[in-house]
Amino acid sequence: MLSTDTTPPLSEAQIQQFILDGFVKLDDAFPRADADAARAILWRDTGCDPEDPATWTEPVVRLGMYGHEPFARAASSPRLHAAFDQLVGEGRWQPPIALGTFPVRFPSTDDPGDAGWHIDVSFGMEDPDFLAWRANVTSKGRALLMLFLFSDVGPDDAPTRIRVGSHLDIARMLAPAGEAGLSLRELAASGFEETAGRPEELATGAAGTVYLCHPFLVHAAQPHRGLRPRFMAQPPLLPTTPFQLDRPESEASPVELAIQLALRVDD
Repeated sequence: MLSTDTTPPLSEAQIQQFILDGFVKLDDAFPRADADAARAILWRDTGCDPEDPATWTEPVVRLGMYGHEPFARAASSPRLHAAFDQLVGEGRWQPPIALGTFPVRFPSTDDPGDAGWHIDVSFGMEDPDFLAWRANVTSKGRALLMLFLFSDVGPDDAPTRIRVGSHLDIARMLAPAGEAGLSLRELAASGFEETAGRPEELATGAAGTVYLCHPFLVHAAQPHRGLRPRFMAQPPLLPTTPFQLDRPESEASPVELAIQLALRVDD
């Protein structure tokens, strides 16, 4: 039987947390059964044996673009879509079709080689040099960054590191660059160090949890120090219309309100 619960998944306090901190944790965003079914497919595609750690020879294995039924169900969760409406605005986002890249992290003492602080830039991907990919102050091409947990993730299981409130710093950095924005290379040269004083939080949680993050949130991977591999997807939520930073407060989405707040603080 379908649930008739129409209670919004995010409280007003959680929405305010998103504006100020740059992210919100949505527990039970999709069913654990779908996480388990999807993880079985991912295990198969890693080429590793879930019961034999001797086969876990790499610190990270990257998989991607899964449209199988359990992934599609996770991406189309009504609870998750209701949260998109709350954070981005009804009619302002595209329903996810696939779940992007899965960096499957295995317990290892080796450097994974991808643990630097960054934001996920959102346009200019036609350039083969990924450091030339760009972001701008209206977050062209990206409405949210999302972290889908397909396994239980504790503090030692390579949880994504988040710099709380760093989205405000990045918005102020991008604003003078206008529509053209800045490349990842330009941001890395001067930007991410400026967020180093921000508090750090770990994206931990049970399978079925999704972290909904402002597109400017600075985050980083880390080595896996636990016992069981970590399965996570990090797809974008794509917009149907560009963000507008001149909307009145009553019409602006929380993503837009956070950028407006950042620019007001900078005045």
